[in-house]
Amino acid sequence: MTTALITHTDCLNHVTPPGHPERVDRLMAIYSAFDAMDLSNVLRIDAPMGTDTDILRVHPRAHIDAVTDAAPSVGSVALDADTHMSTGSLKAAYLGVGAMTKAVDMVLGGEVQNAFAAMRPPGHHAEKQTPMGFCLFGNIAIAAKHALDAHGLERVAIVDFDVHHGNGTQDLLWDEPRTLFISSHQMPLYPGSGAAHETGASGNIINIPLQANSGGAELRKAYERVVIPALNDFKPQLLLISAGFDAHRNDPLANLNWDEADFAWATQALCDVADTHCEGRVVSTLEGGYDLDALAASTRAHLEVLIKRGTHG
Repeated sequence: MTTALITHTDCLNHVTPPGHPERVDRLMAIYSAFDAMDLSNVLRIDAPMGTDTDILRVHPRAHIDAVTDAAPSVGSVALDADTHMSTGSLKAAYLGVGAMTKAVDMVLGGEVQNAFAAMRPPGHHAEKQTPMGFCLFGNIAIAAKHALDAHGLERVAIVDFDVHHGNGTQDLLWDEPRTLFISSHQMPLYPGSGAAHETGASGNIINIPLQANSGGAELRKAYERVVIPALNDFKPQLLLISAGFDAHRNDPLANLNWDEADFAWATQALCDVADTHCEGRVVSTLEGGYDLDALAASTRAHLEVLIKRGTHG
């Protein structure tokens, strides 16, 4: 067994306006980090294109049509104040969907132990009919539904440690009792959702608001007190991770003040749960992270844990 690293250079063609935090340089910084790593035990895969069938598991046709119709043939367009599309954005978004369904197929098919999708644009803010927060399609929710409907799983868990609440994932899976969605996030902060009382239609959503400047110690307490017990109770057959690295102390958009060791610790803790309940099967996808050096270092710390677990269990 090993780790799959799934990405595609066409994600570099999703171009945002000058000064935008979710920029091409993010993926370039991550690629540079990969170049400095020992990836001899990693299976590197070009992401395939996702399909409308995949997307329709969580979004209505009207959403696909609206995003497709908005895609510019030249230049760029703003879908809202934060979310932009250039001529390469629609393909990049479909590749993000394809990366996650491919990762699920590989992990559940026994080809690899775990997988990391280094893609952009991110996805966890995209609601059923609303692209927002830099996101067009809900990639990780799509992956969960793919695992449930195409592979016949009964329980899939998603843990989101991006500094911003995964409102899109929550919206897309609110009525899906076969999923457990857990989000830890700074609050108050964009997008303003993620209060503890938001629990889903069947208690399948757990939100853990964290105070600004609370640091990595509060992260670890939250995992030990809430995240890990909830996952153990749910007993997932597959664990998905929305790996946003914008809780890092150097990130310009928030201030939870985590560091690379905190991200590695969280990844290790989640892999331990996966070993107990789902044969170590983990699929992770890139979400936020906007300081380039912090993003590269944190992504490397996260991936190194996955590689070690994929190689040695």
